[in-house]
Amino acid sequence: MDTQPLPSVPQSPVKCLLVDDHPENLLALSALLKGEGVEILCANSGQEALELALQHDLALALLDVQMPEMDGFELAELLRGSERTRHIPLIFVTAGAHDASRMFKGYETGAVDFLFKPIEPRILQTKARVFFDLYRTKRQLAEELAERTETLRLNETFSAILGHDLRSPLSVIQMLSTLLQRKADDPSVQSKAAQIAECGKLMSRMINDILDLSRARLGGGIPISPHALDAGELVALTVQGKSTVFPNAQIQADCQGDLAARWDSDRIGQLLTNLVTNAVRHGQEGFPVEIKADGSQAAEIVLTVRNKGAIPADILPHVFEPFRRAKNPSNSDGLGLGLYIVWEIAQAHGGSVTAEATPDDHTVMRVRLPRGQ
Repeated sequence: MDTQPLPSVPQSPVKCLLVDDHPENLLALSALLKGEGVEILCANSGQEALELALQHDLALALLDVQMPEMDGFELAELLRGSERTRHIPLIFVTAGAHDASRMFKGYETGAVDFLFKPIEPRILQTKARVFFDLYRTKRQLAEELAERTETLRLNETFSAILGHDLRSPLSVIQMLSTLLQRKADDPSVQSKAAQIAECGKLMSRMINDILDLSRARLGGGIPISPHALDAGELVALTVQGKSTVFPNAQIQADCQGDLAARWDSDRIGQLLTNLVTNAVRHGQEGFPVEIKADGSQAAEIVLTVRNKGAIPADILPHVFEPFRRAKNPSNSDGLGLGLYIVWEIAQAHGGSVTAEATPDDHTVMRVRLPRGQ
């Protein structure tokens, strides 16, 4: 069966504003510039030109310099003073002599060019065509950006819905795998159930990372619920938890000063867990991971995680970008969102996080967080 191509949507014409107090000049300029895809707007005064400029998106404006009440220079200054019209390309048209001081004044008010009467038609048409083409390109790029932004928003919305809906069947899998480990008598069945449980935990972490990414992108940041806490206790809990997960890793903690703060304990615990996990997985074996909480400053607390092994210089500026994963896949079982979520949590608390490669071949992640009110 033959199919007919869909008709293309016609582009709206580019608009050019002509400003002159002599109707015959407007008629002559219109005849030179009108054509397919070009709409000519005419104004007999500066005031009328201002009204048209505020009502329409203009690709170009040609202004007569010598006009009563408001000359072209005054009109240009008013156009440059408005956010909506300040980026319109302006070409001055004048019957005066080639006066350098007047030309300088024109460029100072925002003109891109001067044309002197009598105007050479081909010069005018060529100059105008350049600005018309630039405007079309700019409009096309803006439309493509809007389409891609909407596509990205829909994709992130889908990811958020999918991540949320996956939690229910995953929780059932985790519950049944735990039950199977307890009830099964066959060691091989218990081993397989334990593998299922571990895979479920990994999937749960990935889903939570996806949900955090969606919250950050769609909700303008990760939501937090601050309350009074002790940062030293969070550090201790992190070390205890990671020592259980990584029994062969050396994790050393150092807490100094006043560590009272008002943070979201779950989120800061997640921040510390991500940093320490990253340090253990990507640090060199046989060297300790050092986690430090410094409360010596009155306004902020500094959390530092240090491990042996420097991040390469080409990767260092991008470590907090989403979906950044290690070059060695065996050291990574996530989506590459861990450090991005650390950055988002720090930002949500009004703080910052930086990554540094030291001369002695160490990586230092430093989080600065205000104590909160």
